[in-house]
Amino acid sequence: MANSTSTRVLPFDRPDPMEPPPAYAELRESTSVAKVSNADGRPAWLVTSYDAAGAVLSDPRFGVTPPGEAGAEGTLLDDGPGHGRLRRLVGKAFTPRSVAALRPRIEEWAREHVAVMAASGPPADMVASLASPLPILVISDLLGVAIDERDLFRELADTASAADPFAMGADGQVAEGTVEAWTALAGYAAGLVAAKRERMGDDLLSALIAVRDTQDGRLSDEELISLATTIVAAGYLTTRNAISVGAIRLVSEGRLAELAGDSEPAEQILEEVLRLQAGLTGEPFPRWAQQALELSDTPIARGDLVLVRLEAASRDPRHFAEPDRFDPHRRGSDLTFGRGPHYCLGAALARVEVGAALRALAQRLPDLRIHGAVEDVPWIRSHTDAGPTILPVTW
Repeated sequence: MANSTSTRVLPFDRPDPMEPPPAYAELRESTSVAKVSNADGRPAWLVTSYDAAGAVLSDPRFGVTPPGEAGAEGTLLDDGPGHGRLRRLVGKAFTPRSVAALRPRIEEWAREHVAVMAASGPPADMVASLASPLPILVISDLLGVAIDERDLFRELADTASAADPFAMGADGQVAEGTVEAWTALAGYAAGLVAAKRERMGDDLLSALIAVRDTQDGRLSDEELISLATTIVAAGYLTTRNAISVGAIRLVSEGRLAELAGDSEPAEQILEEVLRLQAGLTGEPFPRWAQQALELSDTPIARGDLVLVRLEAASRDPRHFAEPDRFDPHRRGSDLTFGRGPHYCLGAALARVEVGAALRALAQRLPDLRIHGAVEDVPWIRSHTDAGPTILPVTW
């Protein structure tokens, strides 16, 4: 169906912080590709259907940089041949086997954090006690950050993660403080890379330094620094939010205790949790049409900004029966971590972390509940991510 001519302005009203804006479903009923306007006045196309979202993410004609502009060469946020080379090299070190080897350690850390939270007694802030420290501990371990430097590393990661790279100031430039925050983190990463070159360790960063391929060569210092900061950008805030939002979902559904076992039903519950919060705790980066084309019968001009909303796609009734209902027996969503050339390299690790955190809660605190009303929980939102800043819980 062709797109209507009406234009709505983002962001849309969201009466329930756990649910997509009602406008997504309204737009999806009339067109899967809707003309919208950003808060700063920039026009864009909003993609709300499952099929159209998958088409955009897997089609190389939609890039993460506008056509004619230089991409972030040497990083994973690039559309050129360098992007494929980086993914191949990272894939050699960040294998399913390496992630599986990390699982027992991550599960033990999750149990330890929950045990400390339980020993302190209710109420507790689950963000501060579990959802935030677990992913930053995993990242510190992946990068081989020394124990005595982890407080500094977390401080840098917190500051950088709080700086939304897509938030623009009144002058149309990146918001004040964002560049400084990420520059400081990159500076620390540069020192870490140099130290690892001098003395390799048993960590992902050392493995990335050592990896070599006859076709793709080796990773440069600049590429390694970019990868280290990307691991923080993609693996800290999003995972923290996924743990917190997942806990709220399971508690609200009365299903937390069912996650205690390491079984297929428990894994199905986890997949349904991830489907229902896809996009909420991690929307894909904006895309730009690299050439004129059609998307779901809608003409898209070269240079048009296209915004994929996984929040809407994961609730598409054409793909999921009764999509707003929690149903662990349904088929999961293969869009949860994106699709195509920019599919999340850390998807397997994220599943392990979120599963470990929620399972530890289910095993130690099966009667966990939110302390107060869910609607009173304070949230923070960026252009690509959202989650509670504090999550008071009791048991």
